[in-house]
This record gives sequence, C-alpha cells and structure tokens, in this order.
Amino acid sequence: MRIDILTIFPSCYQGLKCSIIGKALDKGVISLNIYDIRDYAFNKHKKVDDYPYGGGAGMVMMPAPLCDAISACDPKHNSLRILLSPKGKVLDQELVKSLAKSQHIMLVNGAYEGVDQRVIDSQIDMELSIGDYILTSGDLASMVVVNSIARYIDGVLGSSQSTAEESFNSGVLEYPQYTRPEVYSGMAVPEVLLSGNHAAIAAWRAEQSKKLTKKMRPDLLEE
Repeated sequence: MRIDILTIFPSCYQGLKCSIIGKALDKGVISLNIYDIRDYAFNKHKKVDDYPYGGGAGMVMMPAPLCDAISACDPKHNSLRILLSPKGKVLDQELVKSLAKSQHIMLVNGAYEGVDQRVIDSQIDMELSIGDYILTSGDLASMVVVNSIARYIDGVLGSSQSTAEESFNSGVLEYPQYTRPEVYSGMAVPEVLLSGNHAAIAAWRAEQSKKLTKKMRPDLLEE
C-alpha cells in the first residue's frame, strides 16, 4: 500500500518509523510519503492560512497551496483522498478493514480552524474523524489511521490471528490476556488457561469477552 500524507508539520511523523510499522516500512510492505504543504505556498513567507470570510476566530487554510499540493502528489487522482476532519465519518474497525484494501491512500491534514470548503468540494473523496473531539491539526488522527489500517495489510503483523481475535472484530471486547509468571503478587493465571483443553479455553474466552463488554461497553451488546 502507498500512503501519502500532506501536512504543515512533517516532523510529526517520525514516530511512525518505530516498532511494527517501522519494520513494515523497511520491508517495503507499506510506502509512506510525507509532503509539506508549505512547499506549495508561492508567497514570500510560505503562508498557507488566512482570516475567514464572514469573521470568526482563528485562521483557515487557503485553497491554492492545498489544491496544488494534492494535484502535484496525485496528478491523475489515483488515490483515495481523505481529509481528517471532526465533521467526517467516524473511524471504526469495519472502516479500518475497508480502507486497508486500498492500494493508494492520501491523508490530507488541515490545521487551525479548518480548510477552505472549495478544497473539500473539488479535491477530497472522504472526510474522516477519529472521534467526537477537536485536535489542533489532523496529524495525530492521520497517525492513528496509518497505524490502524497497516495492521490489516499482509506482511505487517507476524500472524493473521493477531487481528482475527481482537476487540470489535466479533462485536465484543477481547478477553483478558495473561503471560508468565503463573502467579504474580498473589494473583494467579486462571487455571483453565493452563489446562491445555482448547475447547474449554475457547468457551472461557467467549464468556469473559461478553462479561467484559457488558461491564465496559454495554452499547456494543445493544447494537
């Protein structure tokens, strides 16, 4: 998968080069390209924002630098162009899996009070939000999107089972997990997990998933 990111804060993305995502980048499983929108601002101070028409607080990103950046990076509109925005469709696991099937994604990051609507109308395929709260820019949201969809790309994780049994995939939260030692600070691993009885373990995990979901996210059971 090719992922292009348009931003005015390119240094934010160093963290994506760590851990599992970093290894996927090194192997070429994912291609990640970071573009600085300011490089397409043809004014003396590389200004990309201005005051909003009609008044109001804050600044709005101007259409020309952003449209020029999008067109330069994807001249034939081969990518799925996504604007990170609190007004967008909320990211969930089903959407993550759908996006992971794409060959080429472009993540466009606004800042300040948002971007000129003409950019959205002429250049953007989808507006996407990671939740009902406001961030200072779309960049942290973009990193969440990259991390979440990368896990569903073949060759990123060591085992397909890692995504098959996690929270939300079956409509409930994932069961509790344990590792060595068997007893820690007086707390023991449940005996069923030490039994070697795979049917009993599966039944225990299913029961624990339902109990945990009822306690932590009852809305998922209602759905």
